[in-house]
Amino acid sequence: MAMTPICKLDPPKDAAKGPPPRFVQGVRVRGVDNSVLCNPGPHNLRVGVKVIIATAQGDILATVASNKLPNFKKETAVTFLNIVRPATDADLAREQEKEQKETRAREHCLELIDQFNLPMNLSRVMYLPDENKSVFFFTAEGRIDFRELVRQLAGKLKLRIEMRQVGVRDEARSITGYGMCGETLCCSTFLNQFTPVTIRMAKDQGLALNPSKISGVCGRLMCCLQYEHGIYKELVKEMPKMGGRVETPDGPGKVIKMDILKKTLTVRLEDESILYYHLDELKSMPDRNKKPDKSPS
Repeated sequence: MAMTPICKLDPPKDAAKGPPPRFVQGVRVRGVDNSVLCNPGPHNLRVGVKVIIATAQGDILATVASNKLPNFKKETAVTFLNIVRPATDADLAREQEKEQKETRAREHCLELIDQFNLPMNLSRVMYLPDENKSVFFFTAEGRIDFRELVRQLAGKLKLRIEMRQVGVRDEARSITGYGMCGETLCCSTFLNQFTPVTIRMAKDQGLALNPSKISGVCGRLMCCLQYEHGIYKELVKEMPKMGGRVETPDGPGKVIKMDILKKTLTVRLEDESILYYHLDELKSMPDRNKKPDKSPS
């Protein structure tokens, strides 16, 4: 499943197509999760400098996030956004005014959501001055009838209103944060696509099925459960099943716990003693409930 882009930046429709640039430079745009590679042109810009880039949505303020990088691919099919110029004081003032309008629009929207008792969570607002439009991003469990909400917002703000519903994973990706591992969320750094994560992955890895332990900040199963699932599936084939009976050097017993990576098992013997063994020390016993194979040899 592809991730929902928060704000897709396209080059202007009238942008002249020329040879690929020798160098590209990464910039960060508010509302866009990852850095955007742009053609710096003749400008020599340092990291942290505010610049104006030309897009199909108009000129947008951005922050230089990397030094110049050689464009090794030399792809002619790729059209890079152009850095027009360094930002001026007037550009910074317009950006501040834009943020103020977004804050005011957010406050109005939250008041109306409470007034109409709508089951939705407003996450953020994006104001597009060139289109005279505000985009409201929200999460909800199902479909929401927000027609009256849009009418009220359009009347108060005197703008075109667009309501855009996003998933909880897209929301976590845009807000960013840290997982229980202490690292930045995978979805907001390097993960480009959401793939299905199932509870079977947690079971195959021998994890405790505690929602607080295997769920991410979005409330869904952690994306990292899929990273090593293939290795666990191969390793678990060699292990006896949980609750299965095995033959140990100290007699028969029942598997009550196992560490798949270390290939160690905790076994309760018939005398109720609990001992630890490596897989190589054990021998599986036939299942007493399994019907014998009566097929001819």
